[in-house]
Amino acid sequence: MRKLVWDEERMRDRDLAARGERLPALVLKNARVVNVFTEEIERGDVAIEDGCIVGVGSYRGRTEVELGNAYVCPGLIDGHIHLESSMIAPPEFERAVLPHGTTAVAADPHEIANVAGTAGIEYMLRTTENLALDVFLMLPSCVPATNLDEAGAALGARELEKYYENPRVLGLAEMMNAFGAVRADGEIMRKLCCARRCGGRMDGHAPGLSGNEINAYVTAGVASDHECTGFGEALDKLRRGQWIMIREGTAAHNLEALLPLFDPPYYHRCMLVTDDKHPGDLMERGHIDYIIRRAVELGADPVRAVKMGSFNAAQYFGLADRGAVAPGYRADLLVVEDLRTFEVRQVYKDGVLRAERGTLLQPSGGQALPSSVRERVFHSFHIGPVQEADFALRERGENQRVIRLTPHELLTREEILPWPGEGGTGCAPGVDLERDVIKLAVLERHKGTGHTGLGFLSGYGLKRGAVASSIAHDSHNLIVAGVNDRDMAAAANAVIRNQGGLAVAQGGRVLGELPLPVAGLMSEMGAGQTEEKLQALKNLLSGMGVSSGIDPFMTLAFVSLPVIPALRLNTYGLIDVATQKVVPAVF
Repeated sequence: MRKLVWDEERMRDRDLAARGERLPALVLKNARVVNVFTEEIERGDVAIEDGCIVGVGSYRGRTEVELGNAYVCPGLIDGHIHLESSMIAPPEFERAVLPHGTTAVAADPHEIANVAGTAGIEYMLRTTENLALDVFLMLPSCVPATNLDEAGAALGARELEKYYENPRVLGLAEMMNAFGAVRADGEIMRKLCCARRCGGRMDGHAPGLSGNEINAYVTAGVASDHECTGFGEALDKLRRGQWIMIREGTAAHNLEALLPLFDPPYYHRCMLVTDDKHPGDLMERGHIDYIIRRAVELGADPVRAVKMGSFNAAQYFGLADRGAVAPGYRADLLVVEDLRTFEVRQVYKDGVLRAERGTLLQPSGGQALPSSVRERVFHSFHIGPVQEADFALRERGENQRVIRLTPHELLTREEILPWPGEGGTGCAPGVDLERDVIKLAVLERHKGTGHTGLGFLSGYGLKRGAVASSIAHDSHNLIVAGVNDRDMAAAANAVIRNQGGLAVAQGGRVLGELPLPVAGLMSEMGAGQTEEKLQALKNLLSGMGVSSGIDPFMTLAFVSLPVIPALRLNTYGLIDVATQKVVPAVF
């Protein structure tokens, strides 16, 4: 990350360039400038010296670029994202998003930290250090997410505190254990107090929280929320002083429901985030630029949308030199022909042209990892081959408790159905394809405990075979869904052999797989190759019945997260999120 240096000589050069007594290094001529302060469009030249904007007006420069009345906007900032969800390593993530105008992200590395602990945080800090894309970190607050989860590590306030000294660490990431936060859990309070002492922001994650519980959550210092699925919930949280992160990712699509937040007075305390984005989604649709484009299509004011995608996030995180096209601000800029179509033509980072018409011009190099970090991150599977018998459900009863998916949302609901019997031809007991009920398993993979949770899933659509994934938020144990135990074992063993990844099986054999050796979360391949293999697996699953509109892997990844209502499955079994208790799958 390039720092703007404020010594007397450089300040003098910038001041002279601003006054016109010295030719600035670069001038973007004849621009229409999006002013995030007055929310108007200014016409003029943008002067840049030493990576800093020094003026908007009439300028000559040592280098001049004619824009022909194209729009100049501040670089876009994603206020909440997990880089791991892109399935690609950070240098490839930069290649995917910088051409879309994203110049900074606030990343929460809690996926890799749940697998590899502090080695996961070190991996993220080191692999993002030399990128042109500015990657800031919010420290993972919930490793594991709750006490009813088995992660690869446990990080308390003591383990996190040293990282606040790093200038790229901005605070404490989403406090997913809202249940513990509003009940003044001792370790949660220690983490929140530590973040506050160090001057960091504290992000939230509290779907459905209301009344005195939201009061307690905000009193504890939690300043934002990205889990709002409706305007009413967002308004309740805005009234209590929280910032709202409007999320539009691969699995969760909240933009349309939250569109009223683009109007006054709400938009001043709202920002745009993706949370989780698959590689194909990034390449085909875009990043924050896609959210702006889609919001405008739905009727939002384009200047407000740009402000929410840049300046507001910078203000929230205290990044005082970003988010505006104005003197003294970092020259992180993007050029678009039309604010409504919002197709990014050029991207300047620190005053240097880094991307043009969808292509990164100067890819950044990586940084070598210490052997201890590499070993912990690349050898994260500690589970032997599994057998068909490992998936056998021993309980029987009159009813089965089923996790019902909600289309386009992360929320699930509980369904109680009559026990269907021993299953049809080729199906495991409890599977009922006529009612769209399949089997689900989560196997502990970090410490060899042998724990396996078994349950049932509805709304996924799978009609035959099985799918396995080591991406299972947030502890990232091995999650498997299928219609029979034989195929579930075959898919699971493919993922185990690859030290993580995705696999699809049918008839006892593996039909396709995508290795993800970086903590079982990310590929070492490029975004294009990763997406090609991912799409091949999705096509397989579509042919095997997975419902249209369902992203088979992103959706499955959240089925084990025990902090989003209402019912989840992890290595301990079925979790009632509201009570944080294990409940029987069959009774």
